[in-house]
Amino acid sequence: MIMLPAEMMAFVQERHMASLTLVRSDGTPHVTPVGFTWDAQTGLARVITWNKSVKVRLLDRRGPLRAALCQVDGGRWCTLEGEATATADPARCAEGTDRYALRYGAPRDRGSDRRVIEIFVDHVLGSG
Repeated sequence: MIMLPAEMMAFVQERHMASLTLVRSDGTPHVTPVGFTWDAQTGLARVITWNKSVKVRLLDRRGPLRAALCQVDGGRWCTLEGEATATADPARCAEGTDRYALRYGAPRDRGSDRRVIEIFVDHVLGSG
């Protein structure tokens, strides 16, 4: 399991946005701004979204896919990489939404359209 250094652990708990990158079937990147949460106990990064987002459609059609989450604040940055999947499982969506609410505030209710992208992080880059 990936263990983040203390400075990076603190950084991924601060309120910052990140970019999520997935690669389309034609090899071009799909990059989108996201909020995410880091679960140190499971090594999962979670992104909440909804069922019609391009990220979910990519993962539903081709998944699992390699993903990169990159958070930047001035000269500090970190990239979390790993295999990403999207789920509609109600318990996993609730976990992702609850964690998001702690970091960013309560998200808009998506009801049954809620999806959570889970990234099983296996590689970390960073500076800071």
